[in-house]
Amino acid sequence: MTIRVRLTLLYGTLFAVAGALLLVLTYLLLATQLTWIAPPPEIFDEPPLDPLLQREADLRQFVMAGAAGLGVMTVVSVGLGWVMAGRALRPLRTMTAAARDISARNLHQRLAMTGPGDEIKNLADTFDGLLARVESAFEAQRRFVANASHELRTPLTFERTLLEVALADPAATADGLRRVCGRALEVNGHQERLIEALLTLARSQRGLDHREPLDLASITGDLLSDVSDRVEAELHPASATGDPRLVERLVANLVDNARRHNTKDGWVRVWTGVHEGRPSLRVSNPGPRIPLALMGELFQPFRRMGSARTGEGLGLGLSIVAAIAAAHDARVDARPIPDGGLEVLVAF
Repeated sequence: MTIRVRLTLLYGTLFAVAGALLLVLTYLLLATQLTWIAPPPEIFDEPPLDPLLQREADLRQFVMAGAAGLGVMTVVSVGLGWVMAGRALRPLRTMTAAARDISARNLHQRLAMTGPGDEIKNLADTFDGLLARVESAFEAQRRFVANASHELRTPLTFERTLLEVALADPAATADGLRRVCGRALEVNGHQERLIEALLTLARSQRGLDHREPLDLASITGDLLSDVSDRVEAELHPASATGDPRLVERLVANLVDNARRHNTKDGWVRVWTGVHEGRPSLRVSNPGPRIPLALMGELFQPFRRMGSARTGEGLGLGLSIVAAIAAAHDARVDARPIPDGGLEVLVAF
């Protein structure tokens, strides 16, 4: 049965039950509180009935009339319930029709329900918010696929052109071909790092398969043992839970980003410890001034300072950091340093 039918039956049943209870209550009040007094015999042609018999006859007549009236009003209430249920459910029918029309091609459409701020409008507003998030996710996915395709296609095209030119040269020497192969290997290594970064990003966005205890100071110390140039480390114990391999990638990406986008003879400061009751990692470095309005874009895939696809690196480092942090329910706070540079705090 539809909701309209169920609501109509509910309205009718509630009215019938309430009416029956009212009828019973009225009957009991009449039977216990009222007293029947026989009229004087001189106003009747026939002798009056006994008061008790008259009382029973009047009560019986009252019950029959009340039951008939209750039956009629129950039928009327069912009809009114059908009409009112239809009016109450009309916005839901409108929402259902609009939702059927919305697909992946027109996610920009919204229900835009008008009227009082009742539960149905709250539901419509919630659905509009969900559509906005879905549209944003679709757009992000499209941009990611387009950017990933560009990043993969460009080195492939360069590598193919490099090999075709070398093979088409009839005077190519062994040393020349060796240099071409070396360039091709460099491009291939770039592709391999990009694919590995994309897999890490996808794995991080999928969530964690397991959690285990880890220490940010220990992971960071092991990583920094191979990176000694211009890195100032202050490592205090910071116990957390998560995937050690992903956390190691998070630390490595932050340190690599700080070293890559640095000033000449600049520094990189790495700190671990407890910040506001949470095990945290902080990485900071000097560098170019970053407008506050561009801070959010730094964590988008394939975003680099100044352009979407220019500059050094793969453009995935900070987006992987954000994805790994989200998988660990960690908070990422990035703020520009007044004199230039960036400070990133990850609180687990």
